Amino acid sequence: MKRVINKISVNLTWHSIIWIFVIGVTDLSAQELKSMTLEECYTLAEKNYPLINQKDLLTKIKEYTLDNAGKGNLPQISFNGQATYQSEVTQIPIDIPGMEISSLSKDQYKAYVDISQPLTESRLINQQKQLIEIKTSIEQQKLEVDIYQLRDRVNQVYFGILLLRQQIKQVELLKKDIQSGITKTNVAIANGIALKSSADILKAELLKSDQRTIELDASLQGYIQMLTLLINRPLDNNTSFQSPPAQPIINNIVRPELKLFEVQQESLDLQREMVSTRKIPKVSLFLQGGYGKPGFNFLKNKFDFYYIGGIRFNWSLAGLYTSRNDRQLFDLNKSMISAQKETFLYNTQFSLSRQGSEITKYDDLVDVDHQIIALYESILTSYSAQLENGTITTNEYLTHLNAIDVARQNLVLHQAQLLMAQYNYKTTSGN
Repeated sequence: MKRVINKISVNLTWHSIIWIFVIGVTDLSAQELKSMTLEECYTLAEKNYPLINQKDLLTKIKEYTLDNAGKGNLPQISFNGQATYQSEVTQIPIDIPGMEISSLSKDQYKAYVDISQPLTESRLINQQKQLIEIKTSIEQQKLEVDIYQLRDRVNQVYFGILLLRQQIKQVELLKKDIQSGITKTNVAIANGIALKSSADILKAELLKSDQRTIELDASLQGYIQMLTLLINRPLDNNTSFQSPPAQPIINNIVRPELKLFEVQQESLDLQREMVSTRKIPKVSLFLQGGYGKPGFNFLKNKFDFYYIGGIRFNWSLAGLYTSRNDRQLFDLNKSMISAQKETFLYNTQFSLSRQGSEITKYDDLVDVDHQIIALYESILTSYSAQLENGTITTNEYLTHLNAIDVARQNLVLHQAQLLMAQYNYKTTSGN
């Protein structure tokens, strides 16, 4: 019995260890899910965006189209049939004694297969494949441009969450200062140097601060819900949103739109080359075999097999009439794309210049905010002692508290605006 009990104890011990390990891993995973960074939000928002599914579709479309284009080098096979009745047939107007030459029937039939092997299409087919690759790159790059716009949305929501949380923290600091004032006022009331109404004024102000917390918390929940929809991940008020590091100003522009302009011009260059390729004479081998009445021996008025093979030459001059205009059209389209690119760069530089000024402004404002708060906090210590001693009124104390609250709120607002301006600059430049 003792051995059985020991065995059960050992088993329970091992099960407990395993269970604790599992719980620990689960808790660790849960903790990891409770933290979120701006870069993670970018990645998740892109993955959750409905247009992202088009990437795989574009790749598959390209593969099928390339496969079809490559089959242009394979022999081209066609099956044909024909039955006719004609008003007159070829006759030999010679009578040869002792020999009867039968005339052809006016109803004639033929069924044949035609096989053609192109010899000069390789260059055009290769260019068609290159054009398919480039056009797919254009569509993919357009998709990248659309997806990149998500970063602006993520910036607005993510930094809105950071700002609201900081504002809530500042309200909590204000409530602590008010509560401290209530405590000191109660001491003054107990000592007979302050009225009970003085404490009531502070309590009313404390309730107003509670209202501000409710309003800010409601706005925060709305922003968290918006971010949840953007990234398709469960978020709540317990999620830790990490404040991203400050970003340096980088002047070069590397937006996905520039790559789009580049591949569009590559497409026009290739199409311009294809205009010349299409004017080249086409040469192919061919073989035609069939069964009909008559065969190639038209004097033999009955069904027979036949075949013919050789080399075929074709040169269409239609392209010569339009090739010059086609080239000019491609050049004009390239000029339009260049103008679009220059306009994009101009507008982007304009935006960067404005955002750079905002970064400088908010940076200066944050420095001044720190100085103002330092002065107000120094005065607050003196005011707290005076309130306890009854040398200042509750209203004077509240006036100073409101002033320091405004200064603190300005600081967190300017800090959030500074960080958001830096990331807006980063998003606008593409860095």
